Amino acid sequence: MYDGAHRKVAVVDDDDAVRDSLQFLLEAAGVPVVTYGSAAQFLNEAAINDISCLVVDQHMPDKTGLQLVSCLRRRGTMLPVALITGSPSADLLRLAAELGIARVLEKPLDDEMLLQFIDSPGQVSCP
Repeated sequence: MYDGAHRKVAVVDDDDAVRDSLQFLLEAAGVPVVTYGSAAQFLNEAAINDISCLVVDQHMPDKTGLQLVSCLRRRGTMLPVALITGSPSADLLRLAAELGIARVLEKPLDDEMLLQFIDSPGQVSCP
């Protein structure tokens, strides 16, 4: 299934239960995963060259998912990103598209849609 040349999927979410659930799902599918509890932790600790794609929550206390991706883009990092949100407004979808975010996934997450993104992270698909 996953052909990321042993590179990891990074999950950034401030909710421990969501992070654990996503880690379990991805590892059960044979996907190497590394998790971070905040945007700041990801920016300070992530080994970007070891990451094939990023799954990030929009609503986090330190930085939103969009702010995190914007920071990465300013640094020249063009990782494929799936943004998770409970409320995909038209403005959020527009901003996500402007940042080149490949997928916007609505909560509750559809596991198959997430796994499809992991399999083909470069394909853009916003609802």
